[in-house]
Amino acid sequence: MKSAFLEKILASNQRKGDTTLKLLHYKRVLIVIFLIVINSLFGIVGFMSIEGYSFVDAIYMTAITISTTGFGEVHPLTTSGKIFTSILCITSIGTVLYGVTIISSFLVDGEILKLVKNFSMNKQLNELKNHVIVCGFGRNGKQVCEELEKEKRPFIIIESNEERLEYIKEQRNYIYIDGDATNDEVLLKAKIKDAKALITTLPNDPDNVYVVLTAREMNPAITIISRASDESSESKLKRAGANNVIMPERIGGTHMATLVTKPDIMEFIALMTGQAGVSISFEEFQHKDIKPEHKNKTIKQLSVKRQTGATIIGLKSEDGMFHVNPGLETKVEERMNIIALGTKEQLEKLKSVLLV
Repeated sequence: MKSAFLEKILASNQRKGDTTLKLLHYKRVLIVIFLIVINSLFGIVGFMSIEGYSFVDAIYMTAITISTTGFGEVHPLTTSGKIFTSILCITSIGTVLYGVTIISSFLVDGEILKLVKNFSMNKQLNELKNHVIVCGFGRNGKQVCEELEKEKRPFIIIESNEERLEYIKEQRNYIYIDGDATNDEVLLKAKIKDAKALITTLPNDPDNVYVVLTAREMNPAITIISRASDESSESKLKRAGANNVIMPERIGGTHMATLVTKPDIMEFIALMTGQAGVSISFEEFQHKDIKPEHKNKTIKQLSVKRQTGATIIGLKSEDGMFHVNPGLETKVEERMNIIALGTKEQLEKLKSVLLV
């Protein structure tokens, strides 16, 4: 626990150092812009007052002096004008050299590319709605993101580990927030009030409990799934507001044992879930998304199997009860969810036939 605490402090200090360095880069760029503006105003005012140039002529003279293009003067300069122009040339060269140095530093450090990426990511973040928030990008979090990406579900990652963030930046095109998921401000930044679900896979159960509790308070309608390491944490997480609690170690042990006792069943499950490399999978649909002409009909009347090749293998009623392998005369009523099985092509066809 102490070691984890120290790592958290070191990571926080590292992020603060990186932030300070970025602010220094931006400050230098602002200084360059400020110097260029001041130098330009200095030249315009000087030419207007010393040489009596019009505003447009003063801008022209300032531009060719600062850029050192060498075009001719508007009219021959006086002695005072020549001295002023020389001073303006010297200050301009210094400003330009300083600007080139800063811009080169920006290019070498990749700050311009980072700015473009951050702008694009912030734009995507602002457009997020009905998305999934994934707290933690460890082994479980990474697998969650891969599945969500495969299913083309919008999601955002909250991660504070510098090494994992670098991996996301360099290897993945995921939307992420550099921050602590236990921080209320970070959850708000992830647009938790507009999110459809939150999956927290943090390594410490107390952190997961806190995230679940906070998320449930911020968005009472959100679906929350949490990882747990200890069995004693399962009840705490559910009391805090988690809809489902997953214990990877328990699932892994059960899976390995079943591979010995019931290998064919596990092979069949792998086939159904796409782990065996076959495109057969499950899909669920809500009654409200069904076309008006198909609502409140029996499975036989829908003739899903005949039209699409997919099969309705289950229904979930409003009270949360599941009807497994429903008969042909079973009516798909209001607020029921339909669970279908088929290949990717069959399920896509089912969507086009059945849904609005």
